[in-house]
Amino acid sequence: MSVAEQQTDAVALNQAQREAVQHTEGPLLVVAGAGSGKTRVLTHRVAHLVEDLKVKPNEILAITFTNKAAGEMRERLERMLGATARAIWILTFHAACGRMLRREAERLGYRSTFSIYDDQDQVRLVKACLEELGKDPKRFSPRGIHSQISRAKNELVSPEEYLARVASFWDQTVAEVYELYQRRLHASNAVDFDDMLMLTVQVFERFPEALERWQKSFRYILVDEYQDTNHAQYRLLQLLGAKHGNVCAVGDQDQSVYGFRGADIRNITEFESDFPGTHVVTLEQNYR
Repeated sequence: MSVAEQQTDAVALNQAQREAVQHTEGPLLVVAGAGSGKTRVLTHRVAHLVEDLKVKPNEILAITFTNKAAGEMRERLERMLGATARAIWILTFHAACGRMLRREAERLGYRSTFSIYDDQDQVRLVKACLEELGKDPKRFSPRGIHSQISRAKNELVSPEEYLARVASFWDQTVAEVYELYQRRLHASNAVDFDDMLMLTVQVFERFPEALERWQKSFRYILVDEYQDTNHAQYRLLQLLGAKHGNVCAVGDQDQSVYGFRGADIRNITEFESDFPGTHVVTLEQNYR
């Protein structure tokens, strides 16, 4: 009997849940609405990989969208696997990228001890950049410009690419601030929230040996709330899973809540074409 069937923390898995747990090789899309037991599927899938297939726990990357969700998954897996669960990468996108980026930062001219600017730091720096460029922060909202820069980074648009797309005076101002903002961050050995994703993708795209290292590190990738991924997050998963294809995405196209952060619903609707050979499992039973 597998570890997923031995656990007493939940009712036995139904047929669709069991199929999602046991289909481990190649891309898998689990279409799961609210109350369908998707968290149980994710935790039992990880337990199945570790206990039954003898996958090393540090070769599994499980990505969630919130620290709370990561904490809950970690607690469940510690109940199922004990201390072994602590070696599994159960993190948000930004936390996972932060870890990887610290090991690769020197490739982009940063030191591994880089600081991560919070929201206030970022807006303050945008305001300073406006003033340095001789533009009135009362006329050009620092928070509004920061929002545009954040959106650009989530779309993996560099300052140079943004400048090439300028279509208005406002865009021109954003482009100038964006370029200076990035230079000031780099000079301070600092990154912002969105850089953690964008810079990690840059490392993988520019340095094949770095990408290969992390592809080998994570033989199995699981991501929850896939419908909420933006372009940068999608590209990260595409790169990491390109060789082995062992990407398990769990999501519901009717539940996207992160449109303001650039979430692209096409990431889930086009998963099968992006990852050829995808197996699809639909969790239809609602337990609420």
